[in-house]
Amino acid sequence: MAACSTGGTGSRDEGAAATRDVAAAPTPSPSAEGDLRSAERVDPIELLKADPKIEDRFKTDLKPCVADAYPVDASYGNLTNSPAPDVVVNVMTCGDAVGIGTYVYRKQSDRYENVFMAEDAAVYATIDRGELVVTKQVYAKGDPVAYPSGEDVITYRWSGNRFTQHDWVHNDYSRAVGDGEAVEPEPSEPPAN
Repeated sequence: MAACSTGGTGSRDEGAAATRDVAAAPTPSPSAEGDLRSAERVDPIELLKADPKIEDRFKTDLKPCVADAYPVDASYGNLTNSPAPDVVVNVMTCGDAVGIGTYVYRKQSDRYENVFMAEDAAVYATIDRGELVVTKQVYAKGDPVAYPSGEDVITYRWSGNRFTQHDWVHNDYSRAVGDGEAVEPEPSEPPAN
């Protein structure tokens, strides 16, 4: 509702809005595969430590930041059309919460299987409408950790028994940071002839 006239009482000039009987939206019923909203939660730390695809060095370095609080996020959703929700686990550094690994687990029988992993600096994954969206910060030489040069956003879809890349977007960030000073990356050395 907008009142654009210069006189009168604004939107009240038109009177009350007309009312009609509107059919109630159907309430979704849980499918035979289960209701994702009431998904069983898993311990992401146990998933990571039991995962044979993850190197022992990484598992040894996975420690709580404070008390028993690990730098780990977990998301649940339907990525692989499995009867149980899939689990996306993001592992970050304690100090600056920069992603260092992202993993997707799919329930197979009575256990979870690693079906995707990206162990890169500054990586983070989310679930978006049934697709896996992985964001990777891109750093040029001389970029501080807090100010990457850009990011790659890669969208994956489940196809058969694995994820395949569906889309890729690269974003370059502005070089103006802090007090408006432009930060230029250090020049690269010319190639030797």
